Amino acid sequence: MTSTSVTLLQRVRRREDREAWTRLASLYTPLLLRWTRLAGLPDADAADLVQDVFVVLAAELPDFEYDPARGSFRGWLKTVTVNKCREQQRRREQPVGQGGVDDPLGQIPDPAVDAFWEAEYRQYLSRKALQVMQSQFEPSTWQACWRQVVEGQTAAEVARQLGLSEAAVYVAKSRVLRRLRHELAGLID
Repeated sequence: MTSTSVTLLQRVRRREDREAWTRLASLYTPLLLRWTRLAGLPDADAADLVQDVFVVLAAELPDFEYDPARGSFRGWLKTVTVNKCREQQRRREQPVGQGGVDDPLGQIPDPAVDAFWEAEYRQYLSRKALQVMQSQFEPSTWQACWRQVVEGQTAAEVARQLGLSEAAVYVAKSRVLRRLRHELAGLID
């Protein structure tokens, strides 16, 4: 299998695929930091905890089999994060919440249950994937897609602005969107 025909989750199963691991880290580190801050951790502790989560990912992902019937990758990632957060709190001999209103761990959003967090998660991952992908396309290709999809311009307007044919604008849009779907396959369930 070549790297262009597999999803990110499949690629990170191979520890030597540094590009896949870099991509996974760039997509998920900000989300993990947000979850740990919602749990009430100071910035330094949150950063340490995110590193601990990535140690678990490095150990577990080579054997990870995505199975939607067993739950989402995001749900598993959240469970790992919550467990590491509890572990860190135990090490510091701080009381761990019992699931009540004051439980900071209960404040970590559960996107699988709450439709708002599901939409927010999808938007977050799409934005991060787009940021990572932008450097992988020629500026005119990227702009042709961006102007059509995000700014709502017609292919004719974009073609005129960028000095391309309408067909080239459609091809550019198709290439970028196909790549985005590929990048997000298995990450958005």
